[in-house]
Amino acid sequence: MQVGIDPQQLGLQLGSGAVIGGIIGFAAKKIAKLIAVIVGLELALFKFLESRGILTVDWEKLSAGLLKTGQAAGNGTPPSWLTTLLSTLSVSAGFIGGFMIGFRKG
Repeated sequence: MQVGIDPQQLGLQLGSGAVIGGIIGFAAKKIAKLIAVIVGLELALFKFLESRGILTVDWEKLSAGLLKTGQAAGNGTPPSWLTTLLSTLSVSAGFIGGFMIGFRKG
């Protein structure tokens, strides 16, 4: 039994996956930067309100939550839904490559 692979179709799938991945990677980096700015401004606002006596912040509990989140993110394990999605796409190789390029350029 011989399996026919159409190089043009394969190239089209890889190319379209790379373009889609690049766009999503670029957007993901921009969104991550925006979230980092918002969190930084929120912490600065908390500190300002605490210095004025308007608000009392338990910084130990707040930093413990951030450390847990950072450790989970540093784990590098993608969510299960992402793994399932990428394993079912025929364009996953192009998508991953494009995502990495878009994320670095973002």
